[in-house]
Amino acid sequence: MKIDLTDTSSGKINKALVQARRAIGTPAIGMVLTLVIVTDEENAYDALKAANEASREHPSRKLVVIKRVSRSPRDRAQARLDAEVRVGTAAGTGETVVLRLYGEVINHAQSVVLPLLLPDAPVVVWWPIDAPTDPANDPLGALGQRRVTDTYAAEHPIEELKGRAAAYTPGDTDLSWTRITPWRSMLAAALDQIACEVTSAEVEGEEYNPSVELLAMWLADRLKIPVKRSGSQGPGLTAVRLATDCGPIVLDRADGSLATLSIEGQPDRAVALKRRETSELIAEELRRLDPDDTYASALRYGVDRLGAPAAAEKPAADKADESAAQESAAQEPPKKAAPEKAAGAAKAPAKKAAAK
Repeated sequence: MKIDLTDTSSGKINKALVQARRAIGTPAIGMVLTLVIVTDEENAYDALKAANEASREHPSRKLVVIKRVSRSPRDRAQARLDAEVRVGTAAGTGETVVLRLYGEVINHAQSVVLPLLLPDAPVVVWWPIDAPTDPANDPLGALGQRRVTDTYAAEHPIEELKGRAAAYTPGDTDLSWTRITPWRSMLAAALDQIACEVTSAEVEGEEYNPSVELLAMWLADRLKIPVKRSGSQGPGLTAVRLATDCGPIVLDRADGSLATLSIEGQPDRAVALKRRETSELIAEELRRLDPDDTYASALRYGVDRLGAPAAAEKPAADKADESAAQESAAQEPPKKAAPEKAAGAAKAPAKKAAAK
């Protein structure tokens, strides 16, 4: 069931929710949390579709906040709130309220959302795009116990990671981190099978993909080893290579779905490592509402402490030429000073003495 409300208020929206539940014959709907989605008109459909699919696992009240930019100064001065109330099959499992804010009310979105939150239930705020630099201090982010962003959707993902590290607050998380959960699980399981020391690692993936950086930071932080990044054509992460004193461990995924795990002394194994949809990522983040300390530790390790990408390194021939030139310069005897310079140097003390 769907109810459209024009130039409405939070109180009228709550009444419409009760009316819709009674109309479909379900006075009470069991919901475990409130999911606040902050997006724009262009991305609202995809975000809501992902949230509806995730609600099969986590029944919730979904509040979609869309801030509409008014064109004229007169429209920007007028505050208006339009809403769509969806209950039943149109809302997945739970309830959906699409809020469109106009004019001055855009700057007070938290006042609209607060009366619509489920009582005594956790609140999760998700920004599919255009997340604030400091989610915890954002007016809407302050309402949530968990704040979900996605640095992959940012214009400059690597710089965005640095900003997330500087402003991190317990409860913050990133879908770029959620994307590497299968990789972390597989690598941890591989290391449990051997009794060797890992000496270095290399992470290969698409350029400017924050998941590549986060996986490299996680390895460097947990194993205390140097980690190098190298570029590839993707899709996403393509390989992780661990150097150990017992031989290499390689997890290679070239096609984005099926990976090969190679461990020295063991036969190669094919493992499922497909790229997941946004609905699966959101469902995973809604399973735990406590702070993710592992993510915080990896994020704070810092992108700048990682090894330079392989593409930025100089070829081996250039390195050999440079080292040969340095050795030649070290073996070459020091040059004698020119006669004129030596004479000038000898005259200098005499001039100083005469001046005294």
